[in-house]
Amino acid sequence: MGLQRYHRKRDFRKTPEPRGKIATDADGKLSFVVHKHAARRLHYDFRLEMDGVLSSWAVPKGPSLDPKQRRLAVEVEDHPLDYGAFEGTIPKGEYGAGRVIIWDRGNWVPESNPVAARRQGKLKFRLFGEKLHGGWTLVRIRRPREANGKNNWLLIKESDDDASQRDIVEERPESVKSGRIIEEVHEAQTPGKAMPRSSRRGPSVRRRDGAARAKMALAKFVEPQLATLVSAVPEGQNWLHELKFDGYRILCRIDNGRVTLLTRNAQDWTSRFRSLAQAAKELDVGQALIDGEVIAVDDKGKHSFQVLQNVLKHGDSAELVYYAFDLLHLDGRDLRAAALLERKELLQRLLRFDPKAPSMGPLRYSEHWIAQGTKVFDKACEIGFEGIIAKRVDAPYRSGRGRDWLKIKCSKNQEFVIGGFTDPAGARAGFGALLLGVHDDSGGLRYAGRVGTGFDDSMLRDLRARLDKLERKSPPFVNPPKGGDAKGVHWVEPELVGEVVFTEWTSDGLLRHPSFKGLREDKPAKQIQREVAKPAPQSNDPAGQDDRVAGIKLTHPDRVLYPDQGITKHALALYYEQIADWIIPHLEGRPLTLVRCPEGDLKQCFYQRHTRDAVSDVIHAIPVREKRSTVKYLSVDSLPGIITLVQMGVLELHTWGSRVPRIEQPDRMTFDLDPGPEVPWDQVKAATAELRARLRDLDLGAFIKTTGGKGLHIVVPIAPKQNWQYVKDFSRSVAESLVHEAPEHYTVTMSKSKRRGKVFIDYLRNSRTASAVCAYSTRARPGATVSVPLRWQELTKDLRGHFTVRNVPERLARLRKDPWDDYEAARRPLTAKMLRQLE
Repeated sequence: MGLQRYHRKRDFRKTPEPRGKIATDADGKLSFVVHKHAARRLHYDFRLEMDGVLSSWAVPKGPSLDPKQRRLAVEVEDHPLDYGAFEGTIPKGEYGAGRVIIWDRGNWVPESNPVAARRQGKLKFRLFGEKLHGGWTLVRIRRPREANGKNNWLLIKESDDDASQRDIVEERPESVKSGRIIEEVHEAQTPGKAMPRSSRRGPSVRRRDGAARAKMALAKFVEPQLATLVSAVPEGQNWLHELKFDGYRILCRIDNGRVTLLTRNAQDWTSRFRSLAQAAKELDVGQALIDGEVIAVDDKGKHSFQVLQNVLKHGDSAELVYYAFDLLHLDGRDLRAAALLERKELLQRLLRFDPKAPSMGPLRYSEHWIAQGTKVFDKACEIGFEGIIAKRVDAPYRSGRGRDWLKIKCSKNQEFVIGGFTDPAGARAGFGALLLGVHDDSGGLRYAGRVGTGFDDSMLRDLRARLDKLERKSPPFVNPPKGGDAKGVHWVEPELVGEVVFTEWTSDGLLRHPSFKGLREDKPAKQIQREVAKPAPQSNDPAGQDDRVAGIKLTHPDRVLYPDQGITKHALALYYEQIADWIIPHLEGRPLTLVRCPEGDLKQCFYQRHTRDAVSDVIHAIPVREKRSTVKYLSVDSLPGIITLVQMGVLELHTWGSRVPRIEQPDRMTFDLDPGPEVPWDQVKAATAELRARLRDLDLGAFIKTTGGKGLHIVVPIAPKQNWQYVKDFSRSVAESLVHEAPEHYTVTMSKSKRRGKVFIDYLRNSRTASAVCAYSTRARPGATVSVPLRWQELTKDLRGHFTVRNVPERLARLRKDPWDDYEAARRPLTAKMLRQLE
């Protein structure tokens, strides 16, 4: 190593490259840099700090994130550490003439002594750059016929959660120092002359990992980002605050003069809001996708949902206003990966917003205030707004409900499904009261009380006419009112949705002091559930803190893990944060088998049981004897441990049936009921009842959960007294007893040809080293399904694919007690007497 070759090749009177020298005062951190170099042939120079210099390799095709792509790396002369900051143009006639940009930079950590590893020809290390992350390997290859004296190596990405099939070189061509692409680097006139700033047209947007430079097609529709209801205002500079409007959420799509106004469910309402569509046509833009809310203003200048309802009814749009608060696309640029403040700056320019003289036209910018949350909230309530929306200033636009956007309400209000009505009394027209409900986590409509105020005569008559067309004989509620409360009630199909203001929920789940505001035409009845306020963020986090969950930094937090649902790594981490108290008791002390999908592609997943690497403070190693050696299984018992697994791309957590310290004595027995594709739900339900009854005959408890797939698990808590073989043999005897009595319905044979029309009772989950998906774990399946414990009475409906990342936290928030509340009390030892009963 040294700089003699570097100095010998360059004339520093002509080149702006640094002369440099070997550094002797290292600060402990090792730097790396990747230069993109448009010399005679375009290539990438990969440089690692080692012994005071930058050891360098020329990589013709650039680094690849795909472990299957082994990139040639030709070893070249060492460069001085100063070269890590060089970006510019090497003049013609000089060695390496051409443009140079800093394509990536950061720190690197070798897994062993780097000098010795390099000498031996295999250097393993981790990168912590702006584009490159995770584990990498440089391997020397022998090519004896080469006469140029160069050592050829292969640069290989390791298979970890940072691996990907994305073409990072194509996707991210820009400099991490200046933001320029290499074609924008100007010729240097004299050594050391600074490059002029790029003069690109239009406002620039700082790109995050998902922000593409190339022109993107305008989406036909984007699922809106939704706010989570919280109990208090989040404070700090990381939050901005907007007024919460009382109107209809609308996406405004502009495509070269054609304007489409879409509801949150992609319904085209352009014809209902013609005046707003006409105003949007006047904007000076080719293509745009704007997110905002349509409200109506009464003759006193106040926002009124009732006026909005009348406008929709009579088709008069004169009093409508569209408040725009986000910009998702602008003239070929998909802005969803950009930070919120950047999107808002572009939106302000598009709408020509002037805070000193806000527009009073039909298209208006929804103003925001950074920090000052409590002050904004108090003022919003004072002047009659619903509340405020708090948003993280640096967060990208993430479709669906999450915690980057939070809503704080001045009073309680939400949507309810109308399930019935009563006749009017006296001179009142239309009806007396509406019977309201919300859906529970099983999809059933639960009665929530009745509302009889808030209506005017016109609304009473119009709504009665609509209700008469929906009348039915039986109540749509799973818990309908009875006795005098049900007398004279007209039941209706649960199709209409109304918004209601109320003071509180009673302990019986009924509304107190409700008042009707109006019908909601934009929200399907099946989506209406009870809103439960979650705690607000407690800490005054700095910007960017949204990429940390439970103190664990998430790399690529916006990587989509479930493409069909748009669920990102960050959203999955937030799911586990919300349900941590429920899942941790099922994980503690148990060896894990993991399903890892680092790229989020559900087709590119792999299982991991063992680990040879060092284990972190939040992930533990459990030694397990296998054959002739001892291996290490991973185990977690805390939220940071779970989030670390999410960071690793883990989508499924499977646990053993035993826990430390008694790893060889199972403390539970699991039966996996796996029906063939043609087996109806009633047959599956009957199988669970038969197995439960058989276990009850043995004085054993039985607890049921979904698997997140097409099967069900019945879990039996047992005293950890017997070994694995005994528990496996016992479970086989139970399964075979059912097959013996009803061979036409059940089988214990794994062969698919012999399972047709039957329920396969899989007892092999009770084998040593076998595992079963953990309760509340996600599955690596489309839909982001979750394995969820149930009450036995919930089996009246087929809930196997019902529970997902999106609805499980709401279910748990509403539960009054754990469905498996008496699990520990049901624990029994397995005995020889029980086995004899099965003979």
